[in-house]
Amino acid sequence: MTVKQLSLPELVVACRELGIGNVGLWREPVQSYGLDATAKLVRDAGLTVTTLCRGGFFTAIDPAERAAALADNRRAVDEAATLGTDTLVLVSGGLPAGSKDLHGARERIADALAELGPYAEEHGVRLAIEPLHPMYASDRCVVSTLTQALDLAERFPAHQVGVTVDTYHIWWDDNAPAQVARAGAGDRIHTFQLADWTTPLPEGVLNGRGQIGDGAIDMREWKGYVESAGYTGPIEVELFNDALWTRDGREVLAETARRFVEHTG
Repeated sequence: MTVKQLSLPELVVACRELGIGNVGLWREPVQSYGLDATAKLVRDAGLTVTTLCRGGFFTAIDPAERAAALADNRRAVDEAATLGTDTLVLVSGGLPAGSKDLHGARERIADALAELGPYAEEHGVRLAIEPLHPMYASDRCVVSTLTQALDLAERFPAHQVGVTVDTYHIWWDDNAPAQVARAGAGDRIHTFQLADWTTPLPEGVLNGRGQIGDGAIDMREWKGYVESAGYTGPIEVELFNDALWTRDGREVLAETARRFVEHTG
């Protein structure tokens, strides 16, 4: 998503040129290019798919909408398995229209995980609940902190459900470092993502993630928290940024790789 202006073939070529061996994929471009074609493309290039994003949106009240969401998430699990990744990232969903019941919405997420977790396990896929910054709670994700994400995840086996640690969403939370340790102790850190916090945020706030090093987050510190918790897996960079998307994608990817080394090494 950091370089969504690149087609999947262009992304694969750029990764190979830069020596990047891992890539996190999003469902929409995969579906557009073709699931089997994408799996072959990355496999032939020697790339490892770290995660597939995204499943989730479990908070609907209407039975038909809930059934549709679960069906879509089962498809997402199937897609992840085909791509060779063991991790499906979940954005859990916001409040349904007219609802103000945060607790009820979170319980519906738990209900969905109870159904989806065993299905994911059968396909060798783990579910990674991603807490999003509280500014997204109403429309996108009622899970706003690692504490909330772990309270949900810990109802299920760790090989079924864990969490995504994303600096952009949790850097502000004084409790988050301790929750990273808690997640690590339970083997529930399923992926670790980096993005910086820059202000002012753009209208709509969704595409405001800053390039590494441009904002307020100490990436080396957060990498230390996660490593101290025992995480040894891939580290992703996920930047939703309109300004970056207007630039040459290869240039952005090279810049991102340089910034990653500079600010986490």
